[in-house]
Amino acid sequence: MQASDRFNINSQLEHLQAKYVGTGHADLHRYEWAVNIQRDSYASYVGHYPILSYFALAENESIGRERYNFMQADYRLVGSPSG
Repeated sequence: MQASDRFNINSQLEHLQAKYVGTGHADLHRYEWAVNIQRDSYASYVGHYPILSYFALAENESIGRERYNFMQADYRLVGSPSG
């Protein structure tokens, strides 16, 4: 791999990180990245009715209760890593 290839790859990565919020950046810690992934997942579960109904069926809960549980789990993600 040549130096120009590495520069091109790094500039493309920086462009994607600036354009899309969830791709992270150089100063992002592993915990923050994991929390972003979990929040995106919970938001997707709550926002897409078929996925939400699948989880409700699998856990034998009502759809409203499952939505509430996901929203509570998303709320509990706020905080710093333990340890």
